[in-house]
Amino acid sequence: MNGADTAWILVATALVLFMTLPGLALFYGGLVRARNVLSVFMQCFAIACLMSVLWLLAGYSIAFGSGGPIWGGFGKILLLGVGEDDLAGTLPEILFFAFQMTFAIITPALIVGAYVERIGFGFVLLFSGLWMLICYAPVTHWIWGGGFLADGGIFGATGVRDFAGGIVVHETAGLAALVIAVILGPRRDRHKPPHNPGYVMIGAAMLWVGWFGFNGGSQLAADGGAAMALTVTHISAATASLSWAAWERLKYGKASMVGLVTGTIAGLASITPASGFVGPVHALIIGAVAGVLCQEAVNLIRNRLKIDDTLDVFAVHGIGGIFGTIMIAAFGLGSWAAQLGSLAIVGLFTVVVTVVIAKLAALVAPMRVDAETEETGLDLAAHGERAYEIMS
Repeated sequence: MNGADTAWILVATALVLFMTLPGLALFYGGLVRARNVLSVFMQCFAIACLMSVLWLLAGYSIAFGSGGPIWGGFGKILLLGVGEDDLAGTLPEILFFAFQMTFAIITPALIVGAYVERIGFGFVLLFSGLWMLICYAPVTHWIWGGGFLADGGIFGATGVRDFAGGIVVHETAGLAALVIAVILGPRRDRHKPPHNPGYVMIGAAMLWVGWFGFNGGSQLAADGGAAMALTVTHISAATASLSWAAWERLKYGKASMVGLVTGTIAGLASITPASGFVGPVHALIIGAVAGVLCQEAVNLIRNRLKIDDTLDVFAVHGIGGIFGTIMIAAFGLGSWAAQLGSLAIVGLFTVVVTVVIAKLAALVAPMRVDAETEETGLDLAAHGERAYEIMS
């Protein structure tokens, strides 16, 4: 065990949890109407709790067990046989478990943005739990757990390069969000503005800080690689924020605060898969393109295709993660076959599994709330509470 590595990953674990609670909750909560903000907080918080338990029960074992190239098996359910002295590299394995658990929390939490303001709470929990175990955990094994997409797998000695989750986190969550948005259908009133842009900015700022643990921690060591990953993460986020705002100003005459911080998230998602392989100049390029690319993807999904992916999960996270994964090959730092092939395999698997899980979960828990609940707001109708004394 290395003490410095252990100390850094302890901090990184806290930072990644901070991304979901309260970062993502505030970012998403500010973007919805006032009558639904508590429902978003509830969904994010409950998902964090449920994924933690399921990761202990079976998720970690499926993702990082030694079962084979497709899945890890059940050899490490409930962390049986894993003690505080057992190591994963230079880290206590129990810490590696906790660090990866925070990734298993935020990935299904990202999907929340696609279905806010019209989803049944029971469905959210059932779908999220099944999806993490059946979709996220196997994909994690394929890429990070020594599975068939990793080095020595179907793409030969050099497998797919995904440092911190462009495919594992952002492509899977983005595509799942798009699928759920299509199945669920649009909100009855989808044109009201965010109720609290201040929450959005605060949440984005927390996500930005937490992302240092997300990407820098994925080095799994306290060394120069972690420092470089942290630095390029920051550069990409800053550059994408500016390019998003500049493109928005050019097109509409004004640059919005919500747009600026959405660009931040686009830059963070795009650098995620590449952060362990690229340098600062690469990060400038990735961020500059991501701010424009993801903004145009928002316009395509929302305005041209008329899909109510409410908070633009696929356009920002999905497209960002896919773009960053491709740029690894474009910069000559990975195999084109491995990068594109893995995107295709994981993408097809995610879409099929998400459809099946959503249809099955809807047989048990209603997927969409009724018209009256949607009009009243999920806060009061589903949870018996409201965020503000005067609702808007």
